[in-house]
Amino acid sequence: MPRRFVVSFLCAALVACGGHAVDLSRQAPATLAQEPQGFERATVTRVIDGDTIEVQIIERRDGPGAGAAEVGQRYDVRLVGIDTPESVKPNSPVECYGKEASAATAALLEGSEVTLIKDVEEADQYDRILRYVYLGEEMANARLVVNGYAAVYTYPPNVRHADLFVQLQREARKEDRGLWSQDTCAGNS
Repeated sequence: MPRRFVVSFLCAALVACGGHAVDLSRQAPATLAQEPQGFERATVTRVIDGDTIEVQIIERRDGPGAGAAEVGQRYDVRLVGIDTPESVKPNSPVECYGKEASAATAALLEGSEVTLIKDVEEADQYDRILRYVYLGEEMANARLVVNGYAAVYTYPPNVRHADLFVQLQREARKEDRGLWSQDTCAGNS
């Protein structure tokens, strides 16, 4: 790949992410094949913050992995099993690493076609649908954890991937990635 292209791409990524350098180089394990049958396919129309996106549903296949989202409709989606520092919560300050987590989610998902898989519950108390979000075979929720942009957030009964998230968070903490780094939030998250 020509060096000029790489430099241009990196500059564009920084601008697109609000000037925050985003490192999503560590991949999470491919887990889509382990999911139950059924899904919703969607286009990510907006990133609200690090753990919430807006999507438009473009396809739906029945099965236990599919929720009740309807084709053609827009929904706010809460990424299941993870939590990122707050960056847009009304009447709350921006938390340490909140802007970086939002930038990482935007770099990873904004404008992408994704597959949505339901765990147990359809929606949370804020009417956001709860989903594991896949880019190809890789779960975006897990990629944010392994790169240190999100922490594990288990909320029973939606715990299908809790063990994986804990394993990936341990790895991120051990390697001082993202919000676990002494250089960002002093490792306190």
